[in-house]
Amino acid sequence: MALMTDHVSKKFDAELEGLRSRVMQMGGLVETQINHAIEAFMNGDKDGFEQVIADDHHVNAIEVSIDDDCAHIIARRQPTASDLRMVMAVSKIVTDLERIGDEAAKIARMGRQVYQRDHLLVPRLQEMRAMGDLAVRMLRDVLDAFVRMDPVAAARIVREDETVDDNFRGFLRLLVTYMMEDPRTISTALDIIFVSKALERIGDHVKNIAEDVIYIVKGKNVRHIALDELEREVLSDGM
Repeated sequence: MALMTDHVSKKFDAELEGLRSRVMQMGGLVETQINHAIEAFMNGDKDGFEQVIADDHHVNAIEVSIDDDCAHIIARRQPTASDLRMVMAVSKIVTDLERIGDEAAKIARMGRQVYQRDHLLVPRLQEMRAMGDLAVRMLRDVLDAFVRMDPVAAARIVREDETVDDNFRGFLRLLVTYMMEDPRTISTALDIIFVSKALERIGDHVKNIAEDVIYIVKGKNVRHIALDELEREVLSDGM
């Protein structure tokens, strides 16, 4: 009987590890999507736009598959405590990753629209690249925090989302000023605003994933609480 229990336990551990690996695989694909979408936008790469949009279907399929696996694990294994939190959080994490992929595809669609018209180049695109680089770094860091189950690193990412929001507001002010100075650029500038908003939304989804990491480790839902309180929760000894 003990051997049977040990076998079941090892099989369950392997299933959880498989879930974690597939989350990382999906995260890597989404990170590539963001990078390709930004590069295509900066360079007017029409083939790059189409590739990002096409890859979104692959991301969607992975999300559905992992979510199904989570449901089957809960039904078969009836996990408890941290194992249950892990499975539930993975289901939420892949939803956020899928939505990040949607935002990357939105950047590609907006880019395609900009370069299909006789566009006027709008300055300050380097600020947009900086926003994109920050979003990608945050995604990479949150996936690393997920692998290491590091709530302190996750809390840092939650705070860093405020920088993304600040950058978006600053970039928005620059573009509004530019449109006022030269009304001919309004259509293109509006598309670029949608792109920068997509990057800001990616930061929001990364923050959600960071909060899920904290939930797995600490056992407390930290969404919708003040940032200072979240950081105190992470540093507390409660598990």
